[in-house]
This record gives sequence, C-alpha cells and structure tokens, in this order.
Amino acid sequence: MALHWQELLPIDRYKVASDGLLHFYDQKVLTFLYQPLIGSTAFSLYMTLWAELEENRLWSDTTTHHSLMNSLDTNLKEIFYARQKLEAIGLLKTYVKVKEDDRSFIYELKPPLNPETFFLDGMLNIFLYQKIGKKQFARLKRFFSDHQLPQQDEEYKDITKAFQEVYSSASPESLQFHRESSKDLKLNEGETFIGRSDSKPIQIHVDNFNFELLFAGLKDTFISQQSFTVKVKEAIANLAFLYNIDALQMQGIVISASDTDGINIEDLRKAARDWFQFQNEDKLPLLVDNVQPVLLTTQRTEPNTKEEKLKYYFETVSPRQFLMDISGGGEPGKADLQIVEDIMFAQQLPPGVVNVLIHVVMIKTDMKLTKGYAEKIASHWARKGVQTVDEAMDLAIKENRQYIEWASGKKDKKSYNKKPTRTEMLPEWFNNDEKKVASNEPESDKKEAAAKKRALEERLKKFKK
Repeated sequence: MALHWQELLPIDRYKVASDGLLHFYDQKVLTFLYQPLIGSTAFSLYMTLWAELEENRLWSDTTTHHSLMNSLDTNLKEIFYARQKLEAIGLLKTYVKVKEDDRSFIYELKPPLNPETFFLDGMLNIFLYQKIGKKQFARLKRFFSDHQLPQQDEEYKDITKAFQEVYSSASPESLQFHRESSKDLKLNEGETFIGRSDSKPIQIHVDNFNFELLFAGLKDTFISQQSFTVKVKEAIANLAFLYNIDALQMQGIVISASDTDGINIEDLRKAARDWFQFQNEDKLPLLVDNVQPVLLTTQRTEPNTKEEKLKYYFETVSPRQFLMDISGGGEPGKADLQIVEDIMFAQQLPPGVVNVLIHVVMIKTDMKLTKGYAEKIASHWARKGVQTVDEAMDLAIKENRQYIEWASGKKDKKSYNKKPTRTEMLPEWFNNDEKKVASNEPESDKKEAAAKKRALEERLKKFKK
C-alpha cells in the first residue's frame, strides 16, 4: 500500500470531470445511502469536487490540491484516503499524467446508483442495513419509494396516443434538406453531448475467487460448468467477498441453489446469507477496511529500523494475511479467522491494531490464538480508544504485567510483585526495561525463549518493501 506522500503532493494539479450530468436528487442518494458507508470526509470530498463543476457543464478549471485542502479544511492524508474510498465504491475514477517533475490528475465523478439498484444490489444494501439498523433502513426504503401508477385493469384507462397517430412521415423536401445539412447536425471531433450516464453496481473481479477448486468439488454432482454463466460467476465472486466464503464452503451453497434448470442467483444469495448468519449468530457483515486506513497510519516515512519495518508491516497487511505469514504461508484455521472477525466487528478495532493484538496474544500463549484471552485484550483496547498501531504497541508495553496475569489466569493482585518463574515471550518492540526483566531468568528458559523469538522472526520476514 503506497503512502499518501508518495502518491500526492499539495502542488499537484487536478481538474474535475463528470460522467454525465449530476442531479439534485443524487445529493439525497449520496447523503442517506452512501454517506453512512464512506464517511463524512469522503462525502465532503465528492460534494466539493461536484461544486467545482459549472452548472450544466462536464469539466472544471484546473487547480491545485493545496486549494482543495483549504476548501475541506483538512490535510492531504485525509483527502487521499477519502479519494480511495470514493474510487472503491464506484463514485470516482482517477487518472494521472506524469511529465518530468509535474503531476496532474483528472477526477471523474460517477453518478450514484439509483435507489432501486442500490436497495437491490445484494452487497451495498446489506452493508447499509448492518450499519444503520433495521428501523433506519426501513425508513430510508419508505423515503425512496412511492405508490405505483394504477394498473390497466383498474378504474383508469390508458389513452396515450402513439407516435404515428400524431406525426406523419417526412416530405421529400425535408429529406433533401437533411442530406445537405448532415454535417451541421454532427458533433465536432473530440466533443460529446451532455447527458446522463448510468452507474454500474460494484463488481468484485471473478479472478479473486478460486473457481477451479469450486469446479473440482462439483464434478461429481449434477451441476455442469455450463451453469456458471457470466452473471452467476459475478454473483459468486461478490458473495464470496461479502460473506468471506472460500471455494470449499461455496460448494454446498451452490448445490443448495441449483436445480435441473441451472443456478438461481436469488437462491444463491439467500443461501449465502443464511450460511453467514448461521455462522455468526444471525449477524450480517460490516463494511470494514481490510488493511489499516491511511488516516490511521503512523509510519509516515520510509521504514529503516526493524521496529519501523514491523510497524509498516502491521499497517499494510490484512489480519488474514498476517495469520498466513506467521503460519508459514498456510491458510489460517477457520476458528482463528472467526476470532479475528468477531473482534473486528464487535470491538470495531482497525486492522493494524488487530495485527498487533494477534502478535501479542500468540507470543504470550505459545503461538495459540486463544479466544477468551484475545477478546479480553481487545475489549480493553476498545475501551481505551486504541486506533493506531503506535497506540496498540505502547499500551501492550504499559500493560504487559496485566496481560501476563490474564494469560496465566491469575486473580491475586499480590502476584504483581512475584518474580516470574519462567521467561515471558516479548515482541521485539517491547522496551529495554522489559527485556532486562527477562534477562534475570534461568539460562535454560532464556534459550527456549530465544529460540521461539527466532522462529517468529523468520515467519515475519515477509515485510512489504
């Protein structure tokens, strides 16, 4: 993950383009449906870029990002992170041109989905439901819907005239005029008519899902590969991302949604949702960042020291990938992933903080991700308002003895003054005072601890450069 200062500077220039006209009604959709998902900063960035467009025009003048920082009263880091959110959710496309030391951008605003498409999306509507709750979701559905027109079989009769009932065909004279004026009726090269562009729902790329493994598990069933149309594959990729379903788990879901006519996409969605709610006590997934948000990163310079590289690693890798790295590249266990997901959803801890938590827990519990112990530390960090990797590491150092007591299950407060009977495993980033405590341990315990540290260091070599 690139840092903002590598990708964007205040002197970089930009101009805004719009993929079709944006309407006043779009503001309501953005405010009530998108803002809960992208946050107020990303919402403000979109509205500010929109305001730079002149009325009924598709292009703005060129200006600098320093001007944008002043308009939003925020720093470039927040703007960069907000821009990425808009790109990810389909509201913005970004283009860059680099010429020598000069860098310029085009920000193309995409219109939001219409309410019908949003509420039937199958991904955004579920994230919104979980974010705002059942009552507010129902209120928004009422806000963006109304009564249908009367049907033909009721009291009203359709008396609308057809085109041919009102207009007649052209005369020869008018046809001659059209041939002579055909060049005048065309746009000049490089121009386009101002109109309205249709937005497309979010689609996870099908290459992100292991269809080969899915097909291998279904080869002995009645489901043929011909049943996996483009739309079915796209639905499976979206559902796999939304509910964190792997290829093996998806096999049973596909079978339950299939019959002799093929795979029913609506049944597939329902089966995937039922599977997730069964696994998560009737909860629905939340929209969370898979890596530490740029706004909450603290390693802002090129990492040089071992500690800085570890911080950068915690901030730029997902908890799932971190679990894979410390297990030598193997797929994390289902129980471990469930613990991590529960902590991220229940305690609302950012991914980088969760990585530090995993590191601390595994070191103190002999490389086991113990559910009760992890949840106890996570709730403590949530109450403390821990949001950055630095804060998590500092608190882990400060509360080290408390966490030792939790790990051993001791409740006697006098145990704080007792000398440990074995070496407590400590991450590299613990301070020197804590290391001095460990240095007083018996030689055999010190060797065992050193061996475990070396093994963990080997597993954490996959730092991002």
